[in-house]
Amino acid sequence: MSDNRDTDDASPAESDGDGLPEDPPADEEAPADRQGHDGEATGPTDAPAGHSVTGDDPPTDEAPVEDTALSETELGSDFDEARIDEDVAEEDLLGGLKVETSGDIEVPDRLVDQVIGQDHARDIVKKAAKQRRHVMMIGSPGTGKSMLAKAMSQLLPKEELQDVLVYHNPDDGNEPKVRTVPGGKGEQIVDAHKEEARKRNQMRTFLMWIIIAIIIGYSLIIVQQILLGVLAAGVIYLAFRYGSRGNDAMIPNLLVNNANTQTAPFEEATGAHAGALLGDVRHDPFQSGGMETPSHDRVEPGAIHKANKGVLFIDEINTLDIRSQQKLMTAIQEGEFSITGQSERSSGAMVQTEPVPCDFIMVAAGNLDAMENMHPALRSRIKGYGYEVYMDDTIEDTPEMRRKYARFVAQEVEKDGRLPHFSKEAIQEVILEARRRSGRKEHLTLKLRDLGGLVRVAGDIARAEDKEFTTRDDVLQAKRRSRSIEQQLADNYIERRKDYELTVNQGDVVGRVNGLAVMGEDSGIVLPVMAEVTPSQGPGQVIATGQLQDMAEEAVQNVSAIIKKFSDEDISEKDIHIQFVQVGEGGVDGDSASITVATAVISALEDIPIAQDVAMTGSLSVRGDVLPVGGVTHKIEAAAKAGLDTVIIPKANEQDVMIEDEYEDMIEIIPVSHISEVLEVALAGEPEKDSLVDRLKSITGKALEQEVGRGTGSPSPQ
Repeated sequence: MSDNRDTDDASPAESDGDGLPEDPPADEEAPADRQGHDGEATGPTDAPAGHSVTGDDPPTDEAPVEDTALSETELGSDFDEARIDEDVAEEDLLGGLKVETSGDIEVPDRLVDQVIGQDHARDIVKKAAKQRRHVMMIGSPGTGKSMLAKAMSQLLPKEELQDVLVYHNPDDGNEPKVRTVPGGKGEQIVDAHKEEARKRNQMRTFLMWIIIAIIIGYSLIIVQQILLGVLAAGVIYLAFRYGSRGNDAMIPNLLVNNANTQTAPFEEATGAHAGALLGDVRHDPFQSGGMETPSHDRVEPGAIHKANKGVLFIDEINTLDIRSQQKLMTAIQEGEFSITGQSERSSGAMVQTEPVPCDFIMVAAGNLDAMENMHPALRSRIKGYGYEVYMDDTIEDTPEMRRKYARFVAQEVEKDGRLPHFSKEAIQEVILEARRRSGRKEHLTLKLRDLGGLVRVAGDIARAEDKEFTTRDDVLQAKRRSRSIEQQLADNYIERRKDYELTVNQGDVVGRVNGLAVMGEDSGIVLPVMAEVTPSQGPGQVIATGQLQDMAEEAVQNVSAIIKKFSDEDISEKDIHIQFVQVGEGGVDGDSASITVATAVISALEDIPIAQDVAMTGSLSVRGDVLPVGGVTHKIEAAAKAGLDTVIIPKANEQDVMIEDEYEDMIEIIPVSHISEVLEVALAGEPEKDSLVDRLKSITGKALEQEVGRGTGSPSPQ
């Protein structure tokens, strides 16, 4: 890489023969701490030689700064003790915070202090900023990955920023020279070169008009050939104009300018094409005849160059094409990367600059699938010289966290700048919604982007009505307005089924069960399942329709084991047909309909009707245990909307139920632990049902009683 050059004053330095300023004294060179060719850092913040630094093995010989555990103050979790009532903090929705509106809550200045939850990730970000390590964050959308990346840029030292200049190379115009200077000096150097070029052009222009005047005077007075004089003057004019282009070519191109940067650079390159990420050289249609643009003026920086001494953030890292990932890995390893034209058919492809500094900290982010299509060498580079962090979806519901969620509302209001502050009751309703969206008892959701959307919708409603504060009614109205597309589709689907009487919520039917499913992440829907038993023309088999995905097909196979075990019928010569009625384009995924399928099939085999005012959800083991599933709250609400009276859920999910108040009196919730309990509730016809249930209990005996009586040990929701 070329040497760093510096200029302290506002006038161009003397040239050393290559058209560039002379080298400054050594102590004035810009700091250039970047990773060496072997990938190890070579700056003053490096770990000792031979000490490997990974997410599992952080450096231990640092200055005694609180790296291993951030204090409450450093993480912005401290509140004015005078505003906290400890006596009611445990039960109070605001964690004992004594405020009347969100305007009474102080918002921290640092972005890292505004992040809610994710204490482990914030700890890693602080360490990574101090040691200049790369970070990969994996987790659900909206959990604060980009916010943490921005926070990291605020933690980096601003005094290390550099400006990057690109100069014309008189020896080879297609290989422009690159110089770095301390941040803010690039503009001075460019202005100085422009001023000198302006003075030279003024002198040349003055000389040109003197010569033209002499020629015209000579042609009029001496030769008396005015036409010849005009032609000669035109030639002189063009010659001077053509020659003046050389002065403009000596003005450097300020590639990266950090003159007005208050913090270290933060560049987001999510979904960037190769030119935007790695830099590019513009095409020049005029490549000769003195009309061409100097090659150094056509150089454009990429995000990796703009992020020098700062943070490069790439979300959905797996969407970058493989070639870009390979070049990105090279830039990370070398700490510098030459800029060339990305289009092979462009004149810019002939231009390649000297290496341009790109000593950035990379923060790669994505969902779990991001690791599948990510270049393994790139991930190895991040993992070997940085940290990998998994972002939490929920956090424990404590008074301290509830106070932070109250502050989150204040942060969103201030960030928007146009919303009225929230009343105490409105903040409490937002926290209740955070509980509900977590899907877990005594937890709060960390998908704060969606929760922030609720805050903004509620604020918009209050602002439209010109209210001084956003009230609880505004939040409740916002919850209805801010329904997801999936929820709107589910509600419309339920209404259409009511119109055509497709939802059966009363009477008894053999082989038909009202199952429950989830559309998207937060939208419940009633999904009927029908079963029919027919004679087989060959070996008996289970045939399922309704666009079943892999997990659902496996669930049907598991159910067949239950059927063989608990039914007196010989199914070796029978086909069992299972239909998921009116499944959408996405099909059925997951095994949460296992107890629904089992109940429908057993009903069809035994010819015992099922009560149609009952809905159910739950996974099923091959032994008949009812296992927990996800989305029970949304499924219960869907059953209530459909007019059903009873819903059966796994006992392990009982603690996860957080339905809206309006549905509590509309539906009865029955938790179960075994398939026999499901049948006891769902089947109609007392003599037949009692006989079947008794037979199931006699088959399982004490083992069933032990399983039903055991309330712990269930696996996580499927």
